[in-house]
Amino acid sequence: MSNAEVRRRELTPKEVADRADVAVSALHFYEREGLIESRRTSGNQRRYHRDVLRRVAFIRFSQRLGIALGEIREALESLPAGRTPTKADWAALSAHWKDDLDLRIARLQSLRDDLDGCIGCGCLSLQSCAIYNNEDNLARWGNGPVRLP
Repeated sequence: MSNAEVRRRELTPKEVADRADVAVSALHFYEREGLIESRRTSGNQRRYHRDVLRRVAFIRFSQRLGIALGEIREALESLPAGRTPTKADWAALSAHWKDDLDLRIARLQSLRDDLDGCIGCGCLSLQSCAIYNNEDNLARWGNGPVRLP
């Protein structure tokens, strides 16, 4: 089989699952969520183009970073339809997320530093505690945590 034939050959769900180290049910979920696509054979079996492997890897990595499926879907929709994304396409997607990821990193570092302080003081110093909310003074800002860096 030539390289061109290998690149054109579609993959079964099991082949994709094995190569991407995910369950077949995860592929079905990703498809239902609009993150990947397959085509159906005349026997109603799913077949995936090879570029789905990179998409699944991107989905899994993004999820590990805590990125919501909606954001992942939006990012994947920015990739070209009808052709395998190039390195430049993936770089453009990455550049779009850079500022958001930098902000997430800064917030996580701040959380880590604040937690280190809490562990070090044992929360005995309420005047210097970064997360203490005496008499619920932050309620006017609405529900949920509001102290962000």
